[in-house]
Amino acid sequence: MRISPSRTPLWFWIGLGCVWVFALAFRFWGLARFNTLVFDEVYFAKFGHNYLTQTKFFDAHPPLGKYLIALGIALKGFNTWGFRWMNALLGAAIPLILAGIAYQLCKRPSVALLTAVLASLDGLLLVESRYALLNVHILFFGLLAHWLVLVALNHKDHQRNWWLAGAGASFGATIAVKWNGLGFLLGLYLLWFVVKVGRAWFGSQALQPRCLPIQRLSELSWLQLFVYLPAISFFIYSTLWIPHLVQNPEFTFWQVHQEIFSYHRQVGGAEVHPFCSAWYTWPLLLKPISYFYQVTQSTVEPLPVTGPPLPQDAVQWIYSVYATGNPILWWASTMAILFLLAWGGQQIWYNMTQRLQGDRHCPSTCLSVEQVWVPAYIGVNYLANFLPWVGVSRCTFLYHYMPASMFSGLALAWFIEGWLQTPNKSLRAIAVTLLLASLLSFILCLPLFLGLPLSPMQWQLLRGQ
Repeated sequence: MRISPSRTPLWFWIGLGCVWVFALAFRFWGLARFNTLVFDEVYFAKFGHNYLTQTKFFDAHPPLGKYLIALGIALKGFNTWGFRWMNALLGAAIPLILAGIAYQLCKRPSVALLTAVLASLDGLLLVESRYALLNVHILFFGLLAHWLVLVALNHKDHQRNWWLAGAGASFGATIAVKWNGLGFLLGLYLLWFVVKVGRAWFGSQALQPRCLPIQRLSELSWLQLFVYLPAISFFIYSTLWIPHLVQNPEFTFWQVHQEIFSYHRQVGGAEVHPFCSAWYTWPLLLKPISYFYQVTQSTVEPLPVTGPPLPQDAVQWIYSVYATGNPILWWASTMAILFLLAWGGQQIWYNMTQRLQGDRHCPSTCLSVEQVWVPAYIGVNYLANFLPWVGVSRCTFLYHYMPASMFSGLALAWFIEGWLQTPNKSLRAIAVTLLLASLLSFILCLPLFLGLPLSPMQWQLLRGQ
């Protein structure tokens, strides 16, 4: 049995197609122009190539991300285009998956399209999609798993189980890229608990009768959520290790996990890398990561220019790639998630006090279904992907915040769409201003995202120095 969704309008599909073309264009443009290994490509691109040459090696992460890089190399060769194009393709799909999540959350095409637009303007997501790194793989499979869960809630019986099987496979895949992909699975479990408690405490009388998939999360049984889903995830995760273990037989499945865990425990703190950053700096974008830096007197490509460093007074052009967010969009998203968490907490407290005082009916300020469960979904998943980093003492980087940032961006899109629909002219003006400012900020920062030539003065201005 399938629960029929409302039809989406044609303008939504046209808009989503335009966002996808926009994302593809910026990810594939000049993909091979820096003919060198950038940042952790020195590990991941080489590891991907090692799979094709059957060269033994040790890797501190699970293997799926390098398999995908290896696939790109197998199809296009061991060159900058070959080991980067797969990431560009997957990265361009992430705004679409986020749009799918947003649509399933509230069944409003305008929210979904705005979510995709904002994600396409995310500078850090753009940069990570242009190099042979692992973070876009975590986002692709983790977000896909959440979309599949939400779609499963639109179905019943065996059809639901098939969709959940797909979600379990995607959860297993994201963990098989890096272990911090577990944050997506943790978010689902925490949200299930929140929905169970919320429906038991408040019941349904305090909610307007509008049915959304997230409300049906409590319908999932213990067997489905704690046996069926994790069993599929573990099966996919462990199966994906087989090619790596066959090629590198010195460790068994359990031994290689012990080795990886020991490696990460021994990785030092901020002193081991100049761009290490503490978790509390990420929402404020305080410490971006320099991925590439080259000075030259010519803008003639191919790059980089080789040879001894130029004298400082001879420098005319700087090619620099920074893994950094779109500043306006990043800070606005941080404000949006903080406001959502504070507002949600205040509403929960208010309704709890009303309930404790004996008011079992809908209070005058009762919330709609969307106002309850959409913030709950966003807030819980944001915290599940962010707070575990609080206790990590090893060197961490801004890109570790990316899974959480997907949900803060979703919060901003949800607020902006609401403000655009309100009769309050001030809120509509704020929404339009944020959208235009985010676009302008994206354009101004493009030289740092794409590594376009800059004068020393322009470079310092863009870096805020």
